[in-house]
Amino acid sequence: MGFINKGAIEYNNRDVSVSDLKPKIIMNNKIPGLIEQFNTLISLPSVSCIEPQLDMSNHAVVAQLGEWLEDLGFKVEIMPVEEKAGKFNLIAVAGKGEGGLVLSGHTDTVPYDEAGWNYDPFKLTEADQRLYGLGSADMKGFFPIVLDVLRDMRVNDFIKPLYILATCDEESTMAGAKALVASGRSLGEVAVIGEPTCLKPVNMHKGILYETIRLIGKAGHSSDPSLGINALEGMNDVINRLLEWRTSMQQRAVNDKFKVPYATINFGTISGGDSPNRICGNCELRIDLRFLPGMEIELLRAEIRREVMELIDGTGLKVEFDRIFPGVPAMETPADADIVKYAEKLAGEPASSVAFGTEAPYFKTMGMDTVVLGPGNIEVAHQINEYLELASIEPMKNITRELIKQYCM
Repeated sequence: MGFINKGAIEYNNRDVSVSDLKPKIIMNNKIPGLIEQFNTLISLPSVSCIEPQLDMSNHAVVAQLGEWLEDLGFKVEIMPVEEKAGKFNLIAVAGKGEGGLVLSGHTDTVPYDEAGWNYDPFKLTEADQRLYGLGSADMKGFFPIVLDVLRDMRVNDFIKPLYILATCDEESTMAGAKALVASGRSLGEVAVIGEPTCLKPVNMHKGILYETIRLIGKAGHSSDPSLGINALEGMNDVINRLLEWRTSMQQRAVNDKFKVPYATINFGTISGGDSPNRICGNCELRIDLRFLPGMEIELLRAEIRREVMELIDGTGLKVEFDRIFPGVPAMETPADADIVKYAEKLAGEPASSVAFGTEAPYFKTMGMDTVVLGPGNIEVAHQINEYLELASIEPMKNITRELIKQYCM
Protein backbone atom coordinates (compact mmCIF):
# COMPACT_ATOMS: atom_id res chain seq x y z
CA MET A 1 0.00 0.00 0.00
CA GLY A 2 2.98 2.34 0.08
CA PHE A 3 4.85 4.05 2.88
CA ILE A 4 3.47 6.11 5.77
CA ASN A 5 5.79 8.83 7.02
CA LYS A 6 5.75 8.50 10.82
CA GLY A 7 8.25 11.27 11.49
CA ALA A 8 7.70 14.11 13.94
CA ILE A 9 5.35 16.95 12.99
CA GLU A 10 5.18 20.49 14.42
CA TYR A 11 1.53 21.26 15.25
CA ASN A 12 1.69 24.63 17.08
CA ASN A 13 -2.10 24.71 17.60
CA ARG A 14 -2.74 26.06 14.11
CA ASP A 15 -5.21 25.13 11.42
CA VAL A 16 -3.83 22.20 9.47
CA SER A 17 -4.65 21.39 5.85
CA VAL A 18 -4.84 17.92 4.39
CA SER A 19 -1.65 18.50 2.42
CA ASP A 20 0.20 19.27 5.68
CA LEU A 21 -0.51 15.80 7.02
CA LYS A 22 -1.07 13.74 3.89
CA PRO A 23 0.44 10.23 4.21
CA LYS A 24 2.61 9.18 1.31
CA ILE A 25 0.42 6.43 -0.11
CA ILE A 26 0.56 5.67 -3.83
CA MET A 27 -2.99 5.36 -5.22
CA ASN A 28 -2.37 5.43 -9.00
CA ASN A 29 -4.45 8.62 -9.17
CA LYS A 30 -7.69 6.87 -8.29
CA ILE A 31 -9.76 6.41 -5.18
CA PRO A 32 -9.27 2.84 -3.93
CA GLY A 33 -12.18 0.47 -3.34
CA LEU A 34 -13.88 -0.30 -0.04
CA ILE A 35 -11.68 -3.23 1.01
CA GLU A 36 -8.49 -1.43 0.01
CA GLN A 37 -9.54 1.63 2.01
CA PHE A 38 -10.49 -0.57 4.95
CA ASN A 39 -7.09 -2.27 4.85
CA THR A 40 -5.30 1.09 4.71
CA LEU A 41 -7.12 2.39 7.79
CA ILE A 42 -6.45 -0.82 9.73
CA SER A 43 -2.75 -0.57 8.80
CA LEU A 44 -2.41 2.87 10.43
CA PRO A 45 -1.93 2.47 14.21
CA SER A 46 -4.00 4.98 16.18
CA VAL A 47 -4.23 3.68 19.75
CA SER A 48 -5.51 6.11 22.36
CA CYS A 49 -4.92 5.38 26.02
CA ILE A 50 -4.71 7.23 29.34
CA GLU A 51 -1.29 5.56 29.79
CA PRO A 52 1.11 7.91 27.93
CA GLN A 53 3.49 5.14 26.86
CA LEU A 54 0.67 3.47 24.89
CA ASP A 55 -0.94 6.60 23.44
CA MET A 56 -0.44 7.41 19.73
CA SER A 57 -1.22 10.19 17.28
CA ASN A 58 -4.13 9.71 14.87
CA HIS A 59 -2.77 12.12 12.24
CA ALA A 60 -2.14 9.44 9.58
CA VAL A 61 -5.74 8.25 9.76
CA VAL A 62 -7.39 11.67 9.49
CA ALA A 63 -4.97 12.71 6.75
CA GLN A 64 -5.82 9.67 4.67
CA LEU A 65 -9.55 10.16 5.19
CA GLY A 66 -9.13 13.79 4.26
CA GLU A 67 -7.40 12.90 0.99
CA TRP A 68 -10.15 10.51 -0.03
CA LEU A 69 -12.90 12.96 0.91
CA GLU A 70 -11.25 15.79 -1.01
CA ASP A 71 -11.11 13.54 -4.06
CA LEU A 72 -14.87 13.02 -3.67
CA GLY A 73 -15.52 16.77 -3.64
CA PHE A 74 -15.67 17.53 0.08
CA LYS A 75 -14.21 20.60 1.72
CA VAL A 76 -11.94 19.20 4.42
CA GLU A 77 -10.67 20.73 7.65
CA ILE A 78 -8.27 18.97 10.00
CA MET A 79 -8.62 20.50 13.44
CA PRO A 80 -5.80 20.13 16.00
CA VAL A 81 -7.07 19.28 19.48
CA GLU A 82 -5.28 21.70 21.78
CA GLU A 83 -5.74 19.51 24.86
CA LYS A 84 -3.85 16.61 23.25
CA ALA A 85 -0.73 17.22 21.15
CA GLY A 86 -0.68 15.10 18.01
CA LYS A 87 -4.45 14.50 18.05
CA PHE A 88 -6.88 15.78 15.41
CA ASN A 89 -10.52 15.86 14.39
CA LEU A 90 -11.51 15.80 10.74
CA ILE A 91 -14.53 17.80 9.59
CA ALA A 92 -15.51 17.36 5.94
CA VAL A 93 -18.56 18.95 4.34
CA ALA A 94 -20.30 18.88 0.97
CA GLY A 95 -23.58 20.44 -0.08
CA LYS A 96 -25.35 23.74 0.45
CA GLY A 97 -27.45 25.51 3.03
CA GLU A 98 -27.96 24.73 6.69
CA GLY A 99 -29.01 21.69 8.71
CA GLY A 100 -28.26 18.40 7.06
CA LEU A 101 -26.69 15.20 8.34
CA VAL A 102 -23.53 14.30 10.26
CA LEU A 103 -22.05 10.82 9.79
CA SER A 104 -19.52 10.36 12.55
CA GLY A 105 -16.95 7.92 13.81
CA HIS A 106 -13.84 7.87 15.95
CA THR A 107 -10.42 7.15 14.49
CA ASP A 108 -8.75 5.63 17.56
CA THR A 109 -8.58 2.07 18.84
CA VAL A 110 -7.87 0.59 22.23
CA PRO A 111 -4.45 -0.92 23.03
CA TYR A 112 -3.85 -4.48 21.85
CA ASP A 113 -2.02 -7.67 22.81
CA GLU A 114 -0.51 -8.89 19.56
CA ALA A 115 0.47 -12.22 21.11
CA GLY A 116 -3.19 -13.25 21.40
CA TRP A 117 -4.12 -12.55 17.79
CA ASN A 118 -4.47 -15.27 15.17
CA TYR A 119 -3.97 -12.59 12.50
CA ASP A 120 -1.86 -9.47 12.10
CA PRO A 121 -3.93 -6.80 13.92
CA PHE A 122 -2.69 -4.16 11.44
CA LYS A 123 -3.61 -6.05 8.29
CA LEU A 124 -7.20 -6.63 7.22
CA THR A 125 -7.63 -10.40 6.93
CA GLU A 126 -10.66 -12.14 5.44
CA ALA A 127 -11.57 -15.51 6.96
CA ASP A 128 -14.83 -17.28 7.77
CA GLN A 129 -16.89 -14.49 6.13
CA ARG A 130 -15.32 -12.01 8.51
CA LEU A 131 -12.81 -9.16 8.18
CA TYR A 132 -10.29 -9.29 11.04
CA GLY A 133 -8.18 -6.39 12.28
CA LEU A 134 -7.73 -4.01 15.19
CA GLY A 135 -10.59 -1.50 15.04
CA SER A 136 -12.46 -3.41 12.32
CA ALA A 137 -15.74 -3.29 14.27
CA ASP A 138 -14.92 -0.43 16.63
CA MET A 139 -14.92 1.44 14.38
CA LYS A 140 -12.67 1.93 11.36
CA GLY A 141 -14.96 -0.19 9.18
CA PHE A 142 -17.65 2.50 9.19
CA PHE A 143 -15.59 5.00 7.17
CA PRO A 144 -14.95 2.90 4.03
CA ILE A 145 -18.64 1.95 3.96
CA VAL A 146 -19.63 5.63 3.94
CA LEU A 147 -16.99 6.44 1.33
CA ASP A 148 -18.16 3.61 -0.92
CA VAL A 149 -21.71 4.99 -0.85
CA LEU A 150 -20.47 8.50 -1.65
CA ARG A 151 -18.44 7.26 -4.61
CA ASP A 152 -21.65 7.06 -6.67
CA MET A 153 -23.17 10.38 -5.55
CA ARG A 154 -22.80 13.94 -6.84
CA VAL A 155 -22.01 15.48 -3.48
CA ASN A 156 -21.90 19.07 -4.72
CA ASP A 157 -25.57 18.77 -5.70
CA PHE A 158 -26.72 18.08 -2.13
CA ILE A 159 -29.36 20.66 -1.18
CA LYS A 160 -28.44 20.31 2.49
CA PRO A 161 -24.94 19.67 3.83
CA LEU A 162 -23.47 16.29 4.59
CA TYR A 163 -20.75 16.32 7.21
CA ILE A 164 -18.27 13.49 7.68
CA LEU A 165 -16.77 13.73 11.15
CA ALA A 166 -13.78 11.70 12.34
CA THR A 167 -12.76 12.29 15.95
CA CYS A 168 -9.85 11.41 18.22
CA ASP A 169 -9.54 9.84 21.66
CA GLU A 170 -13.08 8.48 22.00
CA GLU A 171 -11.63 5.37 23.63
CA SER A 172 -9.80 7.33 26.34
CA THR A 173 -10.59 10.96 27.17
CA MET A 174 -13.26 12.07 24.67
CA ALA A 175 -10.88 14.96 23.91
CA GLY A 176 -12.01 15.15 20.28
CA ALA A 177 -15.71 15.48 21.04
CA LYS A 178 -15.02 17.95 23.84
CA ALA A 179 -12.91 20.09 21.49
CA LEU A 180 -15.80 20.24 19.04
CA VAL A 181 -18.13 21.45 21.78
CA ALA A 182 -15.57 24.00 22.97
CA SER A 183 -15.14 25.34 19.42
CA GLY A 184 -18.73 26.55 19.45
CA ARG A 185 -19.23 25.51 15.84
CA SER A 186 -22.53 24.37 14.37
CA LEU A 187 -22.68 21.23 12.27
CA GLY A 188 -25.75 19.32 11.05
CA GLU A 189 -29.30 19.04 12.30
CA VAL A 190 -29.06 15.31 13.03
CA ALA A 191 -26.19 12.88 13.51
CA VAL A 192 -25.58 9.15 13.15
CA ILE A 193 -22.59 7.60 14.91
CA GLY A 194 -21.48 4.35 13.27
CA GLU A 195 -20.51 2.47 16.44
CA PRO A 196 -21.07 -1.31 16.33
CA THR A 197 -24.75 -1.90 17.15
CA CYS A 198 -25.46 -4.92 14.89
CA LEU A 199 -27.30 -2.55 12.51
CA LYS A 200 -29.85 -1.70 15.22
CA PRO A 201 -30.62 1.94 16.12
CA VAL A 202 -29.74 3.09 19.63
CA ASN A 203 -31.22 6.26 21.09
CA MET A 204 -29.99 6.03 24.67
CA HIS A 205 -27.01 4.84 26.64
CA LYS A 206 -25.74 4.96 30.17
CA GLY A 207 -23.08 7.34 31.39
CA ILE A 208 -19.71 6.27 32.77
CA LEU A 209 -17.83 7.50 35.82
CA TYR A 210 -14.52 6.14 37.14
CA GLU A 211 -13.20 7.12 40.55
CA THR A 212 -10.15 6.27 42.63
CA ILE A 213 -10.52 6.31 46.42
CA ARG A 214 -7.27 6.28 48.35
CA LEU A 215 -7.20 5.88 52.14
CA ILE A 216 -4.12 6.86 54.12
CA GLY A 217 -3.78 5.34 57.55
CA LYS A 218 -0.75 4.62 59.72
CA ALA A 219 1.50 1.57 59.45
CA GLY A 220 2.69 -0.29 62.52
CA HIS A 221 3.54 -3.72 63.91
CA SER A 222 0.72 -6.19 63.41
CA SER A 223 1.10 -7.54 66.97
CA ASP A 224 -0.60 -4.43 68.38
CA PRO A 225 -3.44 -2.83 66.38
CA SER A 226 -3.25 0.30 68.54
CA LEU A 227 0.13 1.14 66.97
CA GLY A 228 -1.45 2.07 63.63
CA ILE A 229 -4.58 2.88 61.67
CA ASN A 230 -5.48 0.13 59.22
CA ALA A 231 -6.37 1.57 55.81
CA LEU A 232 -7.43 -1.84 54.49
CA GLU A 233 -9.98 -2.27 57.26
CA GLY A 234 -11.17 1.26 56.54
CA MET A 235 -11.60 0.42 52.86
CA ASN A 236 -13.71 -2.58 53.82
CA ASP A 237 -16.04 -0.16 55.58
CA VAL A 238 -16.00 2.14 52.55
CA ILE A 239 -17.05 -0.71 50.27
CA ASN A 240 -19.91 -1.65 52.57
CA ARG A 241 -21.03 1.98 52.74
CA LEU A 242 -20.97 2.32 48.95
CA LEU A 243 -22.94 -0.93 48.61
CA GLU A 244 -25.64 0.62 50.79
CA TRP A 245 -25.52 3.79 48.71
CA ARG A 246 -25.79 1.71 45.52
CA THR A 247 -28.96 0.06 46.82
CA SER A 248 -30.47 3.43 47.62
CA MET A 249 -29.52 4.81 44.19
CA GLN A 250 -31.03 1.81 42.42
CA GLN A 251 -34.27 2.16 44.33
CA ARG A 252 -34.74 5.81 43.42
CA ALA A 253 -34.11 5.50 39.65
CA VAL A 254 -35.17 2.69 37.31
CA ASN A 255 -35.38 2.65 33.50
CA ASP A 256 -36.85 -0.54 32.05
CA LYS A 257 -35.57 0.31 28.56
CA PHE A 258 -32.13 -0.90 29.67
CA LYS A 259 -31.22 -4.57 30.04
CA VAL A 260 -29.86 -3.69 33.48
CA PRO A 261 -32.52 -1.09 34.40
CA TYR A 262 -30.62 0.78 37.11
CA ALA A 263 -27.23 2.29 37.80
CA THR A 264 -24.43 -0.11 38.67
CA ILE A 265 -21.16 0.12 40.60
CA ASN A 266 -18.28 -2.23 39.90
CA PHE A 267 -15.46 -2.47 42.44
CA GLY A 268 -12.76 -3.06 39.87
CA THR A 269 -9.38 -3.03 41.61
CA ILE A 270 -8.08 -2.80 45.16
CA SER A 271 -4.50 -2.66 46.39
CA GLY A 272 -2.80 -1.86 49.67
CA GLY A 273 -0.30 -2.85 52.29
CA ASP A 274 3.10 -4.43 51.87
CA SER A 275 3.45 -7.25 54.38
CA PRO A 276 1.18 -9.51 56.47
CA ASN A 277 2.99 -8.44 59.67
CA ARG A 278 2.49 -4.69 59.12
CA ILE A 279 -0.68 -2.72 59.68
CA CYS A 280 -1.80 -1.53 56.25
CA GLY A 281 -0.95 2.15 55.93
CA ASN A 282 -2.40 2.79 52.47
CA CYS A 283 -5.21 1.28 50.41
CA GLU A 284 -6.57 2.23 46.99
CA LEU A 285 -9.90 1.27 45.41
CA ARG A 286 -10.99 1.95 41.81
CA ILE A 287 -14.67 1.86 40.92
CA ASP A 288 -16.75 2.05 37.75
CA LEU A 289 -20.24 3.60 37.89
CA ARG A 290 -22.68 3.21 34.97
CA PHE A 291 -25.61 5.58 35.41
CA LEU A 292 -28.95 6.31 33.75
CA PRO A 293 -30.02 9.25 31.58
CA GLY A 294 -31.15 12.06 33.85
CA MET A 295 -28.31 11.48 36.31
CA GLU A 296 -25.43 13.97 36.35
CA ILE A 297 -21.77 12.98 36.58
CA GLU A 298 -20.63 15.64 39.04
CA LEU A 299 -23.62 15.18 41.35
CA LEU A 300 -22.93 11.45 41.52
CA ARG A 301 -19.23 12.03 42.09
CA ALA A 302 -20.08 14.46 44.91
CA GLU A 303 -22.40 11.89 46.51
CA ILE A 304 -19.68 9.21 46.47
CA ARG A 305 -17.17 11.56 48.05
CA ARG A 306 -19.61 12.73 50.69
CA GLU A 307 -20.46 9.14 51.68
CA VAL A 308 -16.77 8.26 52.11
CA MET A 309 -15.84 11.43 53.99
CA GLU A 310 -18.74 11.04 56.41
CA LEU A 311 -17.75 7.43 57.05
CA ILE A 312 -14.10 8.09 57.91
CA ASP A 313 -14.75 11.23 59.95
CA GLY A 314 -13.13 10.75 63.35
CA THR A 315 -11.31 7.52 62.44
CA GLY A 316 -7.88 9.07 61.92
CA LEU A 317 -7.92 7.98 58.26
CA LYS A 318 -7.31 10.49 55.49
CA VAL A 319 -8.78 10.21 52.01
CA GLU A 320 -7.73 11.28 48.53
CA PHE A 321 -9.96 11.11 45.46
CA ASP A 322 -8.85 10.99 41.86
CA ARG A 323 -10.96 11.00 38.72
CA ILE A 324 -9.27 8.54 36.35
CA PHE A 325 -10.91 10.43 33.49
CA PRO A 326 -13.67 13.05 33.50
CA GLY A 327 -16.41 10.58 32.59
CA VAL A 328 -19.00 10.26 29.83
CA PRO A 329 -22.53 11.66 30.25
CA ALA A 330 -25.57 9.50 29.68
CA MET A 331 -27.52 10.08 26.46
CA GLU A 332 -31.16 9.94 25.43
CA THR A 333 -32.63 11.13 22.15
CA PRO A 334 -36.44 11.32 22.36
CA ALA A 335 -38.20 8.34 20.82
CA ASP A 336 -40.32 10.66 18.67
CA ALA A 337 -37.32 12.53 17.20
CA ASP A 338 -37.31 12.38 13.41
CA ILE A 339 -33.87 10.74 13.18
CA VAL A 340 -34.92 8.02 15.63
CA LYS A 341 -38.11 7.21 13.73
CA TYR A 342 -36.34 7.23 10.37
CA ALA A 343 -33.48 5.05 11.62
CA GLU A 344 -36.04 2.58 12.96
CA LYS A 345 -37.71 2.48 9.55
CA LEU A 346 -34.45 1.85 7.72
CA ALA A 347 -33.18 -0.78 10.15
CA GLY A 348 -36.54 -2.51 10.61
CA GLU A 349 -35.82 -2.51 14.34
CA PRO A 350 -37.11 -0.40 17.25
CA ALA A 351 -34.58 1.90 18.86
CA SER A 352 -33.02 0.45 22.00
CA SER A 353 -30.42 1.19 24.66
CA VAL A 354 -26.85 0.12 25.37
CA ALA A 355 -24.61 0.26 28.43
CA PHE A 356 -21.48 1.52 26.65
CA GLY A 357 -20.69 5.20 26.16
CA THR A 358 -20.37 7.19 22.93
CA GLU A 359 -19.80 10.76 21.77
CA ALA A 360 -23.57 11.27 21.35
CA PRO A 361 -24.06 13.38 24.52
CA TYR A 362 -21.54 15.90 23.21
CA PHE A 363 -23.37 16.09 19.89
CA LYS A 364 -26.57 16.72 21.81
CA THR A 365 -24.84 19.68 23.47
CA MET A 366 -24.14 20.96 19.95
CA GLY A 367 -27.85 20.81 19.13
CA MET A 368 -27.97 17.57 17.12
CA ASP A 369 -30.48 14.77 17.68
CA THR A 370 -28.28 11.69 17.49
CA VAL A 371 -28.71 7.98 16.86
CA VAL A 372 -25.99 5.35 17.24
CA LEU A 373 -26.23 2.86 14.38
CA GLY A 374 -23.49 0.87 12.74
CA PRO A 375 -22.19 -2.48 11.52
CA GLY A 376 -20.40 -4.91 13.79
CA ASN A 377 -21.00 -6.26 17.26
CA ILE A 378 -19.84 -4.52 20.43
CA GLU A 379 -19.16 -7.95 21.93
CA VAL A 380 -16.06 -8.35 19.73
CA ALA A 381 -14.86 -4.78 20.26
CA HIS A 382 -11.76 -4.42 22.48
CA GLN A 383 -11.13 -8.15 22.03
CA ILE A 384 -8.34 -10.11 20.39
CA ASN A 385 -9.28 -11.20 16.86
CA GLU A 386 -11.75 -8.34 16.49
CA TYR A 387 -13.76 -8.62 13.28
CA LEU A 388 -16.53 -7.17 11.13
CA GLU A 389 -18.99 -9.54 9.49
CA LEU A 390 -18.88 -9.28 5.70
CA ALA A 391 -22.65 -9.72 5.65
CA SER A 392 -23.12 -6.42 7.50
CA ILE A 393 -21.48 -4.26 4.81
CA GLU A 394 -24.24 -4.13 2.17
CA PRO A 395 -27.07 -3.51 4.69
CA MET A 396 -25.06 -0.66 6.23
CA LYS A 397 -24.40 0.80 2.78
CA ASN A 398 -28.13 0.76 2.07
CA ILE A 399 -28.93 2.47 5.40
CA THR A 400 -26.24 5.09 4.81
CA ARG A 401 -27.44 5.81 1.28
CA GLU A 402 -31.02 6.34 2.45
CA LEU A 403 -29.94 8.57 5.33
CA ILE A 404 -28.08 10.82 2.90
CA LYS A 405 -31.05 10.92 0.52
CA GLN A 406 -33.43 11.81 3.35
CA TYR A 407 -31.41 14.59 4.95
CA CYS A 408 -29.23 15.98 2.15
CA MET A 409 -30.98 15.47 -1.21
